[in-house]
Amino acid sequence: MTPTPSLSSFSPPVSIAGVLDQAQDVRFGAFRPQKGASPAETRKVAEDFEALFIGQMLKFAYAGVKVDPTFGGGHGEEMFRSVLLDEYGKSISRAGGVGIADQVYRELMRTQEVAK
Repeated sequence: MTPTPSLSSFSPPVSIAGVLDQAQDVRFGAFRPQKGASPAETRKVAEDFEALFIGQMLKFAYAGVKVDPTFGGGHGEEMFRSVLLDEYGKSISRAGGVGIADQVYRELMRTQEVAK
């Protein structure tokens, strides 16, 4: 009879931190300005990040809201709700946002200055 390994002796085949870093690189790679990016390009990256962030927050806010069958609903609304919330995030960001873009812009500019 072979002994059953305990959880304390289990080691995953890959590092969880490594997988998270790779996922973050893939997901947020579009939000990294190129080296030597102009301030306008860096501002655009910061605003895009804010739009994504707001869209994700709205998805959590709407997670418990059921679809209203009286004025829509159905499988189609469930499927396209995330698209709608992403567009809401973009719209809120374009209208001034919540101030995240300004802070991200400052940090990106500071990071570019250090990299030079």
